[in-house]
Amino acid sequence: MTITGGRFLVAVTACVSGVAHTYMAAEQLEKLCQKEKWLIKIETQGALGIENYLTVEDIRRADAVLLITDIELDGAERFIHARYVQVGINVFLRKPQNVIGAVRKLLSAPQHTHITLS
Repeated sequence: MTITGGRFLVAVTACVSGVAHTYMAAEQLEKLCQKEKWLIKIETQGALGIENYLTVEDIRRADAVLLITDIELDGAERFIHARYVQVGINVFLRKPQNVIGAVRKLLSAPQHTHITLS
């Protein structure tokens, strides 16, 4: 978790193989949120299983959720009532600033707003 203040975001990263891209996306997201001065907690769903599990309280507290995934997430129903941006891992890794822009828009959107990027 990055402790820098500002907004609080939560995210899940998951790729098909559950190895490199899952963790590359989490690392990239950490760096971006540090630049934005956003606090973030990232759950990874990879080859090692679910790490840093997002609780219902984490999700409730979050200003926005990022679902950065190429697979169906375990526990996806946790996010149904949250504001979220959903994007594939490869899109996120190629165009991270587009995702950050979508998060900025989402922060002023009503609860239950879902943005899907492709």
